[in-house]
Amino acid sequence: MVQADYLFLMTDVDCLYTSNPRTNPDAQPIEVVSDISTLEADVSTAGSSLGTGGMSTKIVAAKLATSVGVTTIITKSSKPGNIHEIVRYLQGIQNDTSADSCIIDGASAPDDLSAATRSPPPSRPPLHTRFLPSTTPIQSRSFWLLHGLKPHGTVYIDHGAYSALQNKAGLLPAGVVGVEGHFSQHEAVRLVVVQRPSPDALDGDFPHHGEEPREVGRALVNYGSAEIARIKGVRSTQISSILGYADSEYVALRENISFFPVSERPSRPVTPALDEWKVHR
Repeated sequence: MVQADYLFLMTDVDCLYTSNPRTNPDAQPIEVVSDISTLEADVSTAGSSLGTGGMSTKIVAAKLATSVGVTTIITKSSKPGNIHEIVRYLQGIQNDTSADSCIIDGASAPDDLSAATRSPPPSRPPLHTRFLPSTTPIQSRSFWLLHGLKPHGTVYIDHGAYSALQNKAGLLPAGVVGVEGHFSQHEAVRLVVVQRPSPDALDGDFPHHGEEPREVGRALVNYGSAEIARIKGVRSTQISSILGYADSEYVALRENISFFPVSERPSRPVTPALDEWKVHR
């Protein structure tokens, strides 16, 4: 959200490895990660205070930072000079690429390019792992909705509502299938897509009925959980008669909804207990 160029995560190892280099002499350093979702690395190589959990946390931080377009680097904390050397190396690569792009149809680069721009980058930087930024970074508000707010509950929506949201429509109560948790107006919730149960489905079949629920994003809601449970499945014109007021025709405005990239979607959400569903159905 601060639009930084780099995020440095300092640790007590030089970089990530394919396996523990202290026990496996064939372990190879992982210098560049272009797709963090496919990362296969040993995160137990830290020698003291960090341990497995510490390195895993850094990978999570790298995942968040790269999703908003920030190059993220893991390197050794005992060598703070690495930061300067790595940045100089990366800027050298960028400058070299910029100079090459100025050569058109075999013509030389313009004379006003600095010597630093035309000079090749350093041959090798200090050992580090560099996570490349996403080529389609999410916007700051989307990042805040997805990662900056703690969800207080879950709103279950059907496929029709999900399709409408992807086409930039707001979330209408007609598309809401169920509610889990206790939350207030303007609090964050999980959005989970489920198959709408048939009219003759037994009580308690949902969300067990049909396909697996999929958590697809987060939203700030215009109504609390108790209100949404009462207006789910109805037309917006009925909100006032059911609740006695209508703050909005939408359960959530489209600008207050953000979806996870497909590769970052959480695993299946925890299914609420049967008694909870009897309360909200």
